[in-house]
Amino acid sequence: MVRDFAGCVLAGGQSSRMGRDKALIELAGKPLIEHAVVKLKRVCRDVVISSSNPRLAAYAPLIADRHPGCGPIGGMEAALLQSAQEWNLFLPVDVPFLPTVYLYGWLRSMETMRLEGMRAMIFTVDGAPQPTVALVHRDIGPRLTRAIERGEYKLLPALESAAREVAEQSGFPAARGLWKLPYWAEFKSGTKRPDEVTDWWCITEAQRQYSAHWFDNLNTPEEFAEAERHVDALDT
Repeated sequence: MVRDFAGCVLAGGQSSRMGRDKALIELAGKPLIEHAVVKLKRVCRDVVISSSNPRLAAYAPLIADRHPGCGPIGGMEAALLQSAQEWNLFLPVDVPFLPTVYLYGWLRSMETMRLEGMRAMIFTVDGAPQPTVALVHRDIGPRLTRAIERGEYKLLPALESAAREVAEQSGFPAARGLWKLPYWAEFKSGTKRPDEVTDWWCITEAQRQYSAHWFDNLNTPEEFAEAERHVDALDT
């Protein structure tokens, strides 16, 4: 673990294109939920799952949406409102190829970065924001509630608006509220090896070759079939 971070797997989607809960579909002999929980437990103090499916409770405690049917914003809201930690790392259940060490480096970097006013941080891939892979301060939770109550369910604009509001109220420029980082950014500053070198610490050659797909969501049977051809790029 890096410091006092909480982790949350976003697993409350409808999985409409799969026809069943994809969190329990196996990849390399393990359900997707297990891959995601393992990653977060390596780097976070507390880990929960945003889902109402009781079958997932075997992997980590469940957090049910306070506003069901709103998509990822509902899962993020519920997790933030109950979190015991200030900072929360969110990871979608269907993104199994993002290396743990990348998340580790991201969290480590926060110990040395100047974070005044920042209340949320996300990655961008080829310029496209990835709001469901996010570091979010729990101050954002009540503002996501208000967005949901207004019927504003799109996560990125709600997250950006909430982060800007918190920054301004804290006396900082609104633009500092949400940071967007290109996913190839190197988090060298302040990073170091864990006390014990682990089999997930280094980016493998297979992971490097598959890096264009680290943020890919697995939504269809065809995408799962393609993912099975690249299980050597998993670290779980």
